[in-house]
Amino acid sequence: MVAPGELGGLLPVKRTIRVIDAQNQAFREQEEPSNKRVRPLARVTSLANLISPVRNGAVRRFGQTIQSFALRSDSKSPGCAQKSCSRSAAPTPPKRRNSVLWSEMLDVNMKESLSTKEIKRQEAIYEMSRGEQDLIEDLKLARKAYHDPMLKLSIMSEEELTHIFGDLDSYIPLHEDLLASLGEATKPDGTVEQIGPILVKWLPRLHAYKGYCSNQLAAKALLDQKKQDRRVQDFLQRCLESPFSRKLDLWSFLDIPRSRLVKYPLLLKEILRHTPKDHPDIQILEEAISIIQGVLSDINLKKGESECQYYIDKLEYLDEKQKDPRIEGSKALLCHGELKNKNGHKLYVFLFQDILVLTRPVTRNERQSYQVYRQPIPVQELLLEDLQDGDVKMGGSFRGAFGNSDKAKNIFRVRFQDPSSGQSHTLQANDVFHKQQWVNCIRTAIAPFQRTAAAAAELPELPELSEETEENNPSVPNVRAQRRQSGVTEMELDESAAECGSVLDSEETKGVKTHRTLAGHRKTREKQLSSKRKETLV
Repeated sequence: MVAPGELGGLLPVKRTIRVIDAQNQAFREQEEPSNKRVRPLARVTSLANLISPVRNGAVRRFGQTIQSFALRSDSKSPGCAQKSCSRSAAPTPPKRRNSVLWSEMLDVNMKESLSTKEIKRQEAIYEMSRGEQDLIEDLKLARKAYHDPMLKLSIMSEEELTHIFGDLDSYIPLHEDLLASLGEATKPDGTVEQIGPILVKWLPRLHAYKGYCSNQLAAKALLDQKKQDRRVQDFLQRCLESPFSRKLDLWSFLDIPRSRLVKYPLLLKEILRHTPKDHPDIQILEEAISIIQGVLSDINLKKGESECQYYIDKLEYLDEKQKDPRIEGSKALLCHGELKNKNGHKLYVFLFQDILVLTRPVTRNERQSYQVYRQPIPVQELLLEDLQDGDVKMGGSFRGAFGNSDKAKNIFRVRFQDPSSGQSHTLQANDVFHKQQWVNCIRTAIAPFQRTAAAAAELPELPELSEETEENNPSVPNVRAQRRQSGVTEMELDESAAECGSVLDSEETKGVKTHRTLAGHRKTREKQLSSKRKETLV
């Protein structure tokens, strides 16, 4: 349905554009040389005809802004005689969202009847309701101001737009349902008594965002690629300068659903914080918080798998030996980003759940790829060295020849535990924060394997437990322990025993000595065998 006066406001502009087009065409035929480049107006003016009059204020202003673009471009033409066309329009300030608090809409008597805690609770509920309304407006705006015009002007194909925008329209009814439920629960005085049951019923429906969030990485990459097209770039720039955009680019609108998802736990905790302990919403809100955290966990898991597969598909191998089944089987990407090697070359490093892969970014046929650099390092064979600033000099051999290489900062080293398996890599992060992120992430990844290795390293010591029968023998071990600690010889022990009035028979003494001698030979042999086993392990 068209609001009164809106349709009539657009028709004179269309007639003016047609007149201006005819005048410009005649002027170009008579005055301008044939080789002069003239900016075509059809591409700009046709955009105004595509915006149908609607009640949504932001979209209506979008149509007016596009028309003003056409008039400003026409005003530069010498064939334009209208006074209104000769004056360029002043820039329109960006549209701002209404940030009125719930308490500001109350009358004085109502405000005095509520406690401070209840006012804060109602403001938290109102903030959730208002956020849903803003989200719905932004989703509709993304469709009408970006998707539909680009499709009708053939700036992008329908397949490309579907890949970038996803099922954005399908989420509008989802949030409209929550908004309607909150409206029904609102009393005439503007307060909401109980919100918990509404949220517990509605929050599980947010699982619908799994596909949208999982596709965001690929959608962002395609959008960045399409921005290289001058038509796409020009259209998005004009939209960015329009008041309806609030100085937000297209991706900011496409990312609004994700940013809204992560706000739900905060909003629910804020409502819970201001809810009295005896209120029936207490336990239900706690259940709602548990539900949304589970939903976000599932979405993050699915998004992580999609992101992991996205980068795996972009890997290029120079040698078949670089291919590792642990790469293709990865379901989680723990950390990734740009680092520099010792020669100052930029590398893009991926730490998957089971393997570390160093790559070089390459572009072929406008497609970003990652060429695997050297041999990937399995996490269970990975050794990390946290280097101090100045331990290594970075830079190529040319600079190093003159002794001007700077002492590197924010560096660490990764390598195989077995040096023969591959080379070590000294890597440099941009700053201390990023270095610490990498170090912490790698340590977390290798920690389970280090504990396993430490437990295995203790196994070779087990055979020495056979000495317990000897050391626990009352007739022998005390003497052996004293001999180890004080260094007293067997002869001295025998002499001291005689001086102390020992009644040992000579045969018994010989037996003890013989037993000690055999035990000493057995221990020496076991130590030699143990030493050989340790050398084999090393």
